[in-house]
Amino acid sequence: MKIKSLFLGAALIIILSILLTGCGSSQKDGGNKSGGNKGTENAENGKKDYGIKFLSIATGGTGGTYYPLGGNFASMIQDATGIDSNAVTSNASAENMALMKKKEVEVAFTQTDIATYANEGTMMFNGEKVDNIRGLGTLYPETIQIVTTSKTGIKSVEDLKGKSVSIGEAGSGTRANAEQILEMYGMTVDDLKSRNLSFDDSTTGIQDGTIDAAFITAGTPTGAVEGLAATEDVAIVPIDSDKIDALIDKYPYYSKETISSGTYPSIKTNIETVAVQAMLVVRSDLKDDLVYDIAKAIFENTDKIGHAKGKLIKAENALNGMGIEIHPGAKKYFDEKGVSAK
Repeated sequence: MKIKSLFLGAALIIILSILLTGCGSSQKDGGNKSGGNKGTENAENGKKDYGIKFLSIATGGTGGTYYPLGGNFASMIQDATGIDSNAVTSNASAENMALMKKKEVEVAFTQTDIATYANEGTMMFNGEKVDNIRGLGTLYPETIQIVTTSKTGIKSVEDLKGKSVSIGEAGSGTRANAEQILEMYGMTVDDLKSRNLSFDDSTTGIQDGTIDAAFITAGTPTGAVEGLAATEDVAIVPIDSDKIDALIDKYPYYSKETISSGTYPSIKTNIETVAVQAMLVVRSDLKDDLVYDIAKAIFENTDKIGHAKGKLIKAENALNGMGIEIHPGAKKYFDEKGVSAK
């Protein structure tokens, strides 16, 4: 009986050991499984980690096209990503590249020519390369408008000689455009009484007679010029066709452009001029997912853009004339859309 009791006791110990081991194993596996589901659920329901909480878009002056478009884009980006986004005023293209280099903004408007200069460290960048910019997409033609009024008597580029002319703010893309166009006519800014003014200050100066004309590089119609046209008979100085050909031959980022009759009330005929492309650049250190979502937010919501230029902003044209390396996140988006440069 004693031996039998010992066997029974041992058997009970073994059975209890097995049961306890089984329960422990079940609880351990169940814990891991539950934790895994919770983690997945949180990842699916939570916001993406884009690595930033605020996003700023460098635009231009309030009288240009960049600023109102920047406000539209900031709203689109914020709606799509949840990141607090805002548009900030600046002296436009060239200054925007400096802001990007200093990492003071995440996205910036610029002209394709200025992005190329910045990336190469040429022209106004004087060997200081801005190597942390990548392309997001090109937007629309930036038209070079030589704005004056009928009462000045200025009808040609040669007529600007000796006149008081705004050539754009110091370091701006507009100034570079003015210099290159004047070059085609054998002139420099020293042949003018040049002023470095914003678009708003330029048109105000034309209105009050303190300047005679202004170079304005912006999408048409341009807000500052529309404001001037409300009180003055605005005239746009044409660029001669042979000079346009010579300009494009030397600086291939230009293209022929026509300012159509009726763009401003007093413009009764088509005006031949040139244009570069407006584009958006992003910092190279932004996460691919963020840039992908920015590209998608903008190019799939162009119908929500309040400015007239919204009609020209299309995904299928966004790689044309970019000139600098595209950000991998943007490339992924355009690859999915089957978009390539033309």
